[in-house]
Amino acid sequence: MHVPDNFLGLPDPHGTEEQARVVILPVPYEATVSYGSGTEYGPRAIISASQQVELYDREYDAEPALAYGVYTAAPLVLPAEPPQVMETIAAAVENYTRRDKLVVVLGGEHSLSLGVGRGLVRALGGPLTVVQIDAHCDLRDQYDDTPYSHACVARRLLEEPGIEQVLQLGIRSLCTEEAQFARQNPDRVRIWFAEDVHAGSWQAEFQARLRGRRVFLTLDVDGLDPAVVPATGTPEPDGLSWTETLEILRLTANTGTVVGMDCVELAPVSYLHAADFAVAKLVYKAISYAVRFGKQGA
Repeated sequence: MHVPDNFLGLPDPHGTEEQARVVILPVPYEATVSYGSGTEYGPRAIISASQQVELYDREYDAEPALAYGVYTAAPLVLPAEPPQVMETIAAAVENYTRRDKLVVVLGGEHSLSLGVGRGLVRALGGPLTVVQIDAHCDLRDQYDDTPYSHACVARRLLEEPGIEQVLQLGIRSLCTEEAQFARQNPDRVRIWFAEDVHAGSWQAEFQARLRGRRVFLTLDVDGLDPAVVPATGTPEPDGLSWTETLEILRLTANTGTVVGMDCVELAPVSYLHAADFAVAKLVYKAISYAVRFGKQGA
């Protein structure tokens, strides 16, 4: 049986741009990785693995993707310099968002999230809350002599007009500068470390800070434990479980309104295709939650 080469292998009309509620935008960008490399191959690996994901979801007793539809755009062609890269990403995200599409960017390194957030704000206005699943705070002002490093993306997002706050979950690693910045900006940065999530002590405050707000969800796959996703450039032990991550995604979508998302930092390894599959399945779940399938319809 021929499987279309798109996200989830959807047949027409479910994978057409005209019919789809969701747009997958591959952004194979890698310029500032600081340990392992290979994130530029992440989008292709996620799309390929997604074609092995069952469309049927037991949580819904349905095939959600066939209801809302997913269009897979061509990989974004990017210029050489980071400021222009972010503008290119922002323009593409803004374009699809203005057409009432839920944009899901597949990266690529985490720095690209600056362009995604900028495009969402331009299309929708502010305020916008960023929910960040990650092992790292990414709050440095500069790293390796560039403010556009993947280690700086949350800091850059907070400088964007319209970005109100960044809520971070799953953090296991940060530097002194980041710890001080978070303490100095408690209204704009809230960190729930991995042990907070493990202890189940995060939900009430998270919901209070998120309720009624529009959300840009950024999912760095190193937020999950390496037992789930080992193929990432900067892995950290004691990460989020699959079940904990789904709870965060579900609560985010049910408490706020997800208006756009990205999934970044998968660095595929040829013999670790389980990681590609896990990320593809996670993206599918995140989309279904975001469109509130089974709650407000597709």
